[in-house]
Amino acid sequence: MPTLERPFDEELKILKEKLLEMASRAEEQIALAVRALKARDEALACRVLEREGAVNRLDIEVDDMCLRLLALRQPMAADLRFITSGMKISSDLERIGDLAVNIAERTLDLLKQPELKPLIDIPRMAEMAQAMVRDALNAFVNGDDVLARDVCLRDDQVDQLNDQVFRELLTYMMQEPGTISRAVDLILVGRHLERIADHATNIGEDVIYMVRGKTIKHHIEEGRATGLKGCAKGE
Repeated sequence: MPTLERPFDEELKILKEKLLEMASRAEEQIALAVRALKARDEALACRVLEREGAVNRLDIEVDDMCLRLLALRQPMAADLRFITSGMKISSDLERIGDLAVNIAERTLDLLKQPELKPLIDIPRMAEMAQAMVRDALNAFVNGDDVLARDVCLRDDQVDQLNDQVFRELLTYMMQEPGTISRAVDLILVGRHLERIADHATNIGEDVIYMVRGKTIKHHIEEGRATGLKGCAKGE
């Protein structure tokens, strides 16, 4: 007996659920990677590496579903924006998962050497980046362009904290050359977290496009170039 074709609204709901699952997994990967770094826990770091495939599989599933919906349903207006935004969001979530893996790999390198310093700012950066990812996806699910805009604005805070981490670690390297390898690994961790925040910002921009049909990416870049913050020129 042939399978009945799903109503379009149900297919969009399934797509949304897959993106939410993907976001949940990516966010958990960030948390595990940073917890492994802070606790110097090899087993946790290895768990992040083992779970990479789940995020990648969901990325493929979302892409396939979006392409099929575009080809067979020929969506218009808001539905078209939802599907195309879903494809871009999936790509950003996949990259977030990759960056969490990169943090876990740096952790495994750091475990081979004595601890350089207690970690304070890097876990703070991780909490901020996780919250940005979580809020960006909540904005997507609820069609909340105000929350999406707030996510964009928070990116500068992560950038500033990353700069602070870099300056502190640079001081360690200048004062004691024996710390260079460990400090570089921690600088890379900070860079990975800063990139995660960038991807969350991309998702926020996609949500604003989905809800309002308005692209704000270049307005944000112009705003930063002239000293304005985040989405300040998005209107």
